[in-house]
Amino acid sequence: MSTIRLASASQTRAKMLKRAGIEFVQSPGEFDEEALEHSCPRAFVYHATEGKTASALKLYGEDMPILCADTVVTADESILRKPKDIHQARETLLRQSGHAIAILTCTILHTARLHLVDLSVTTYRFAPFDPADLERYLQSGLWRDKAGGCMVEGFCKPYIRQVEGYESTALGMTLEVVRPFLERDV
Repeated sequence: MSTIRLASASQTRAKMLKRAGIEFVQSPGEFDEEALEHSCPRAFVYHATEGKTASALKLYGEDMPILCADTVVTADESILRKPKDIHQARETLLRQSGHAIAILTCTILHTARLHLVDLSVTTYRFAPFDPADLERYLQSGLWRDKAGGCMVEGFCKPYIRQVEGYESTALGMTLEVVRPFLERDV
């Protein structure tokens, strides 16, 4: 397995690769996903990931495989974006409390010989959030830079009642799909 370029600033994605024993360098690209105007969650996450991949290729070339990903959280087929402030975070998280959400992650592995695109969905059904617990989470600021303000590995974990799909999809990169290709040095 050769070293790959993780074209993402996400510490969660970096931790996933470290835990999996995959050698990488972390080199974020320069793509503004907020400029995208897609209202369809699948179209948005796909175009955001393709944009990040194109940016990384322009910046770094194909000297090593490039791995990009983007994630969106949806409720009732509407995108729950990264909250801009605590008020928006509260509103977004209250939409998730006691309801089901879908987390869509597009993961792209690009090499000189391959352009693998995976779009995976993991669905979570949550119990209602305890108001005091929610307020502590909001005050912690851990919701910042998280799609939908959602942390299935943190705040939301004790409220999960049902899961369908890969946990890695919810964490921001569907490693189960790309790992076999990484192991083949494509």
